[in-house]
Amino acid sequence: MTSTRSDPAVLATDLRACLGPLMRRLRQVKPDDELTPSQTSVLVRLDREGPATPSRLAAGEGIRPQSMSAIVAALQDRGLVDRTPDPNDGRRVVVSLSEDGLKGLRGARRERSRRLTAAITDELTPAERAQLAAAVPLLERITRRI
Repeated sequence: MTSTRSDPAVLATDLRACLGPLMRRLRQVKPDDELTPSQTSVLVRLDREGPATPSRLAAGEGIRPQSMSAIVAALQDRGLVDRTPDPNDGRRVVVSLSEDGLKGLRGARRERSRRLTAAITDELTPAERAQLAAAVPLLERITRRI
């Protein structure tokens, strides 16, 4: 069997090779008061999934609870998260996104979207944009499977 771009193994390699740098470049777009990738990831998780205990955040991020404690403390020092007693267990705390954390997250997302929109507008023809639009649902299906 000859290798073609539609061969699943070749396609997987090509996707990783192009999407990896795209995601890294988008992650590099940060507001003036930049956060670490780990801090940003925790804010995104809190925005998507809602308040959580530090243990649950650590498990979701695949890191040690001690590391998550340091991340949460740094975010709290910057006023980006709030820590409140867990109403179900007074020994634990629940971390939630503060209003400032939500504003910062939205600002960073807007800037990433602005840059990606400009690149699509400047680099792609209308026909290429249509191809890209058709590929998005396929990429979403693949993402759910991984």
